[in-house]
Amino acid sequence: MTHTTTDQPARGASGAVVPVLAFAGIVVAVMQTLLVPVIKDLPQLLGTEPSNATWVLTSTLLSGAVATPIMGRLGDLYGKRRMLILSLAVMVVGALVSALTSDLLTMIAGRTLQGFAMGAIPLGIGLMRDMLPREKLGSAMALMSSSIGVGGGLALPAAALVAQHMDWHALFYGAAALGVLSIALTLLVVPESPMRAQGSFDVLGALGLSAGLVLLLLPITKGSDWGWSSGTTLGLFGASVAVLLLWGVFELRHKAPLVDLRTTARPAVLFTNLASIMVGVSFYVVSLVLPQLLQLPKATGYGLGQSMVVAGLLVAPLGLTMMFTAPVYARLSARYGPKLTLILGMLIIGIGYGAGLGLMSAPWQSAVIAVVLGAGIGLAYSSLPALIVGAVPASETGAANGLNTLMRSIGTSVSSAVIGMVLANTANHVGGVAVPTMHGFRVSFLIATAAVAVGLLLALLLPKQNRPALGTQPQASSEQDAAVLADAEEILRGFRGRVLDAEGTPVARAKVTLIDRRGRQAGATLSAADGTYALAVPAEGAYVLAAKAAGHGPHASSATHAGDERAVDLDLSLPGETVPA
Repeated sequence: MTHTTTDQPARGASGAVVPVLAFAGIVVAVMQTLLVPVIKDLPQLLGTEPSNATWVLTSTLLSGAVATPIMGRLGDLYGKRRMLILSLAVMVVGALVSALTSDLLTMIAGRTLQGFAMGAIPLGIGLMRDMLPREKLGSAMALMSSSIGVGGGLALPAAALVAQHMDWHALFYGAAALGVLSIALTLLVVPESPMRAQGSFDVLGALGLSAGLVLLLLPITKGSDWGWSSGTTLGLFGASVAVLLLWGVFELRHKAPLVDLRTTARPAVLFTNLASIMVGVSFYVVSLVLPQLLQLPKATGYGLGQSMVVAGLLVAPLGLTMMFTAPVYARLSARYGPKLTLILGMLIIGIGYGAGLGLMSAPWQSAVIAVVLGAGIGLAYSSLPALIVGAVPASETGAANGLNTLMRSIGTSVSSAVIGMVLANTANHVGGVAVPTMHGFRVSFLIATAAVAVGLLLALLLPKQNRPALGTQPQASSEQDAAVLADAEEILRGFRGRVLDAEGTPVARAKVTLIDRRGRQAGATLSAADGTYALAVPAEGAYVLAAKAAGHGPHASSATHAGDERAVDLDLSLPGETVPA
């Protein structure tokens, strides 16, 4: 898939771009935990049955899952900043709708609109890739990826404080205000990306994926209420498999698919996405268990008897540690690569849950668990976008990271359903009220540990990295490689990137030719051992970059350089079929 730039050049990215985009991610994540402090009171507040009240949470989850890959693709096509602002605007409208009602159906509609903001995470990561220099990109993407956990962790005590002392609708007014602030900061600070994917939006693909995701996630989130062996649950699971298979066949035949399944099937992308599901499972378990353990009365014999606000403050280190882990990740990834940091993060999560089995008898122990798990989840979350970005062309960054964020959402959905079922089936019933037991909490931690073990295995299966981690200085293997890498560092106005084969493996000594709009050669180079190339442009305008290598079919990508003092990153993907050398 080729890409080009916008007609108008992007403004130079300021130092405030990263914190502004990270703030947008935190605001979006707040939507996920906004109602956690009042979950048990929702049936009374909305005048409905508990099974109906859960739709207030389920609707946000479903819309977020649907919106994430779609908004990522729209961002690739029409501008990531534009779609980021649209996502936040829809969230603000949804928050205001929820703030003005106590009617169940209207509340569900508002919460559905709020879920659309989840697309802001992959859009922010895509913007960072398009405008930041490589040495700053690793830590920036780490912070953006971790923002979903940071926002969720910090929102708990803040939402608890508001819910305890004010009308619960104030939660939505606060969310709307944060959304408006995020939009204003984005408009003021963040430039539009010049990168564009060519093609049109795959409407049928979007509808098919949306239908398949809803059919899949609905029984996952409602299975414990409907019964896991009920006809409704099994029927929806079967329908989801059928719809997603048909969608996959359609996408493989479409010239401009919503999700490039061939790219997604590359081992580097596939195993990263599968590991993301396991990270999502492990992240949500602690969010479900610790607040309940802390707030259970001491009369149970194991409850810690803390208030809603104190419980939120004791869990808040989870998000804070994730935020402070981003710069640590950048250093580790620069030296060892994102695969190793993902493995390290998984190991720390496993240690946290293993130790947590014996650290449930005092409030301070919950804070210790939160810190350890926050460090591990922060490292794991930070590694995921770097692994994805390193395995896909620049024109597919938004869609690929959208799919990766979706995988994390599926993990949290599975976690919510499974842990909810475990806690319900192990609960003691006192006066008609189900009280979670210590046995249920420990089984939940064991499930999280098992998920981490699976995630660790998937991380170990990731292919060996053939290029340096983002933010590192590549090493030259020959004089020719050294010259190419020196050009890549020096060129400010031009194109640079990598030459890859159909499997995403860098191609060495591929000839890359720059052709201007009149069909004349404007430059040529050979790719280095790690596939890196760099070409300066003589003037702004439209160009074609043609790449060929022995044993591969040729490839040509059209691109436009706006003439500003900034190199355009452009990966060139050679066809998989071989041709005579």
